[in-house]
Amino acid sequence: MANVFALFEQRIKKLVQTLDMTQGVELDLSRITVEPPRDAAHGHLATNAAMLLAKPLKQNPRAIADLLCEKLGEDADIAKVSVAGPGFINLVLEEAFWSKHLGDILEAGPAYGGGATGQGVKVNVEYVSANPTGPMHVGHCRGAVVGDALANLLDFAGYDVVREYYTNDAGGQIEVLARSAYLRYREALGEDIGTIPEGLYPGDYLVPLGQKLAETHGDALTKMDDAEWLPIVKNAAIDAMMDLIREDLAALGVHHDVFFSERSLHARPEGQNTGSRIDEAIARLTDMDLVYKGKLPPPKGVAPEDWEDREQLLFRSTDVGDDMDRALVKSNGDYTYFAADVGYFQDKFDRGFKEMIFILGADHSGYVKRMEALGRAISSGTSKVTVRLCQLVKLYRDGQPFKMSKRSGDFITLRDVVDEVGRDAVRFMMLYRKNDAALDFDFAKVTEQSKDNPVFYVQYAHARVFSVMRQAVRDMADLDISEAALKSADLSLLTDEGEAGLIRKMAEYPRIIDAAALAHEPHRLAFYLYELASLLHAQWNRGRDLPDLRFIHQENAPLTLARLALVHAVSTILASGLGIIGAAAPEEMR
Repeated sequence: MANVFALFEQRIKKLVQTLDMTQGVELDLSRITVEPPRDAAHGHLATNAAMLLAKPLKQNPRAIADLLCEKLGEDADIAKVSVAGPGFINLVLEEAFWSKHLGDILEAGPAYGGGATGQGVKVNVEYVSANPTGPMHVGHCRGAVVGDALANLLDFAGYDVVREYYTNDAGGQIEVLARSAYLRYREALGEDIGTIPEGLYPGDYLVPLGQKLAETHGDALTKMDDAEWLPIVKNAAIDAMMDLIREDLAALGVHHDVFFSERSLHARPEGQNTGSRIDEAIARLTDMDLVYKGKLPPPKGVAPEDWEDREQLLFRSTDVGDDMDRALVKSNGDYTYFAADVGYFQDKFDRGFKEMIFILGADHSGYVKRMEALGRAISSGTSKVTVRLCQLVKLYRDGQPFKMSKRSGDFITLRDVVDEVGRDAVRFMMLYRKNDAALDFDFAKVTEQSKDNPVFYVQYAHARVFSVMRQAVRDMADLDISEAALKSADLSLLTDEGEAGLIRKMAEYPRIIDAAALAHEPHRLAFYLYELASLLHAQWNRGRDLPDLRFIHQENAPLTLARLALVHAVSTILASGLGIIGAAAPEEMR
């Protein structure tokens, strides 16, 4: 659907190409932008075209701006053109243009703003990917919301999105989990297990698993040696923990398309020592001369987990942008965790993804360069790897640091937070700061009904529109306010500056969607929705003081219909944005 800013950007670029001074000059027009001016008093749109053209044309930017203004003045949709500062061009559009655009918004409905950027490009968004060793804790919450909202955003923008969870089910932590579950199994059989030994998981969430093992196997597992019972309990524990994780994520409204098992990367045909997906991926890198035997220098500062002072098989990652080469095989002959990443990246590339996005906690900052380098190597630069890090969330109650009950061992569960304040509050507030900025989450603030609570303020704006519609049915029973009637309203009657401001803010929605999708920053959408809701509330409040500005004007049916069309469009965009964030768009709030 038409992006007003992209539309005028195209017009300006075409106009630049017709100027006499640009003939025969090779110009890069890609950096020319059209956006809202910093000061709304300057106009509706602003462009940097003259500033960018000054150097290649060897002209004063003001002179170029004056010439562009003269040409832009001939555009029937432009009411006024002016130059500000060293050469910025500000545009004021005709009122008729905005009326027509509101009609376009109404015609598009829920599709408005979507589908323009992605062009069907295949994108894999991997997020959460917590070890399957227990329930989700609050530390996973922000990454889950950011990843899920980003996937929704990319999907709305026209990308072919797969939401993926990488299950770390092949590491040493899985054996610890299995031994912890086995202890609870013995407890379920009536044995006094005493204090949980150091190094095992102490959480009560393993008690039901122990009981289930006892129901399924009786005391048979106690008669087996470790090599026999360990794989049985491992499989049962992984399945149980993943069920628990899926339930926790579902409470947050998060659902993945793919749960990818790390164990599948290590699996080899029975009786063979080669043939795993990791083997195949490393062989491909070897053919590309990116694998060699060598010795890593002692690292500065804290040594990474995969550093050993010996000759070993290494990935030549410094050739593709990393700051050091990476070990592929441990001293015991097992593959390193990074080697599993090699197999996993190769699998994603083979599945046809042109972009791979990873949402990780801030403690994974050291992974960024190696993951980007690995992506470049495996795809030969044809696929893009993007890593977004999420900073910590600090919990507060009434402004004071707060720790919830630790019913699941030694951490605060995601489910506790969702149960306390609700899914909508959690999702919206996790996006009300940029992902790499620390976030304070106050239980009192996110549940209060005030302008200071963004999720309430936005949802209340949506509900307010439906309240206005219900009032219109009561007060003007003969007025047709069907969707067809709203689309045919005389929108030229909307001449108040507050009404015009709402239309212009709605016109920013496609630009926000495009920019947020390209930058992988879903928080931009949360900010935008708050601004749009604020304008709606402000216009409603103006009507309380000035009756002529009320949305329902019983003596003027055409004007009422136009204003109802306006607020209906606002509610459509609010519902669209809330849907991307993963929050409800209520029709009534009490």
